[in-house]
Amino acid sequence: MQQVDFTTLTAACAELQAGWIPGRLEKVYQRDRYTIALCLRTLQGRGWLTLAWHPQAARICLADPPPRLPDTFTFSDQLRHQLNGLALVGIQFIAPWERVLDLQFARRPGDPILWHLYVEIMGKYSNVILTDAKNIIVTAAHQVSSQQSSVRPIQTGQPYEHPPALLGDLPSLSESQERWQERVSLVPGALKRQLLKSYRGLSPALVRSMIQTADLDPNQSTETLETEDWQRLFQRWQEWLWALENWGQVVGAGFTDNVLEKTDHLTKPTLVGEDGEAEGAEGAGEAGEAEEAGGDKEVNRLQPGWTEDGYNVLGWGVVKPAPNVQVLLHHYYTDQLNRQEFSRLHNQLTQKVNNFLARSRSKALGFEQRLQQSEQADEYRQQADLLMAHLQDWQPGMNQITVLDFETNQPLTISLDPDKNAVQNAQALYKRHQKLKRARLAVVPLLQEVQAEVEYLEQVEASLIQIDRYTTPEDLQALQEIREELIGQGYLDVRSQRSQDGTETSEPYRYRTPSGFELLIGRNNRQNDQLTFRTAGDYDLWFHTQEIAGSHVLLRLDPGAVADEADLQFAADLAAHYSRARQSDVVPVVYTEPKHVYKPKGAKPGMAIYKREQILWGRPQQAELYQTADISG
Repeated sequence: MQQVDFTTLTAACAELQAGWIPGRLEKVYQRDRYTIALCLRTLQGRGWLTLAWHPQAARICLADPPPRLPDTFTFSDQLRHQLNGLALVGIQFIAPWERVLDLQFARRPGDPILWHLYVEIMGKYSNVILTDAKNIIVTAAHQVSSQQSSVRPIQTGQPYEHPPALLGDLPSLSESQERWQERVSLVPGALKRQLLKSYRGLSPALVRSMIQTADLDPNQSTETLETEDWQRLFQRWQEWLWALENWGQVVGAGFTDNVLEKTDHLTKPTLVGEDGEAEGAEGAGEAGEAEEAGGDKEVNRLQPGWTEDGYNVLGWGVVKPAPNVQVLLHHYYTDQLNRQEFSRLHNQLTQKVNNFLARSRSKALGFEQRLQQSEQADEYRQQADLLMAHLQDWQPGMNQITVLDFETNQPLTISLDPDKNAVQNAQALYKRHQKLKRARLAVVPLLQEVQAEVEYLEQVEASLIQIDRYTTPEDLQALQEIREELIGQGYLDVRSQRSQDGTETSEPYRYRTPSGFELLIGRNNRQNDQLTFRTAGDYDLWFHTQEIAGSHVLLRLDPGAVADEADLQFAADLAAHYSRARQSDVVPVVYTEPKHVYKPKGAKPGMAIYKREQILWGRPQQAELYQTADISG
């Protein structure tokens, strides 16, 4: 995940200074253990300023309003107590080339500063610290004891100290190309590495885009560069420094002023999609955190066409524009964190469901074996009857006796206990018969119960299989709903899970059939029940794989409308695709009217029985060619 570097922070700060200073602080809300939101109101409007000290996604930007859930964090309560009703009158860097912002609060613009909220964007060392006018720490998002850090402890009641100064030379717009080239090429090495080692304020993502925009390879040696190569790269270097010095003027001009005549592609926030890996963390010359992370090439569905490889606030690289830096940062990090949470939650739920499935199947197998044993109950009674009928043939010490079967008139050998007489052996056979008979009566309902549990867990497993990758926020919401369902059914401990009550629910998959009818497909059991027992109308058709766990599929039909064979086959293909049999060539799919679908009393979510069904053969592989429809409302 690409981290916010000094260039990005400068761009974000310039936009906030231009549009949100001064701003009245109306509310404080902490979204999670790493993120807090400040509600600001200006003459132009109202917005939520996000401050995040996440180790991988530390940032400051405008974001969506927080969810309507209780805020139980102590840090936000302390900020709310001290800052509510005050005005944010300034956002400034505490020192040149430092990734620390000072958010200054006063009663009104022009009044003395009462509070400082320091936002430190420094990778895993990020923090948010509130101090009074004398710079005494009042509270901090993450307190650091002297045992944790002897260099810079952060404790309530202590004076706030700036982070240690970073080593390395500072870039300068006045530096000549000769001096700059000499510094970079002093020690031969990879071009990207030499730039990071020679100057502060650089990040791997910035250097990579700078070099590639100059039509050079970041990994090529400085010894191989020609004069023209150095000139092109130095031009990009100058463009970057020019943008840093003039960002406030550019933002104030709305990106259209003549100040951009020579560099009209600069200072335009963009998401970058390049062949290669996404780069993250601040440069080694700045904070020693220069690590590159492998980039996934999934499409970022938050905005069509955007990719998740990284972003660039200078307009370099293969780009997809964003309206401004605030939107860029909000969407990029929301998407990245959603992907991380999706992966973590999907792995957790899959492991839990697989464990419960294995346990339930093992239990069902044990019950089935006991039932098979109980089928011998009548044989033991028959043997006891034969033994009682042939008492005269018994001799002391016999361990078996052979008699004629009443029904088949064939010889039957009965095992005996030599320490017991014939009557005692017959009584033992009668007792074994009664025991197995009672066991059958007890095991049958237990087997039915565990088979229903297996069927339910297979249904949940099918939902997890179909939501196997993150493409939109709906996927994460669907997973969270599955987690809430498992908590409700007692499979997960509610104390160890974060409840999502009060959040928006996910939407089902939506398709359009060849005739234009709407087709809805449940992502999880909650949606399956919603579609089947609440959404379905009298004229719709309900589809499901026959005796195979899968999604409920609803074909929406208007009164009087008739679905043709292509529509039915389309629905059957998708019902097969969104099931546990999606790897098969053909899958039996039933369809019927919703009024013929019932939920048994006490059944778990997603379970249903049906009648008056018809059968089609779905083609799961063919369904992969179908495209979802963009249906609003």
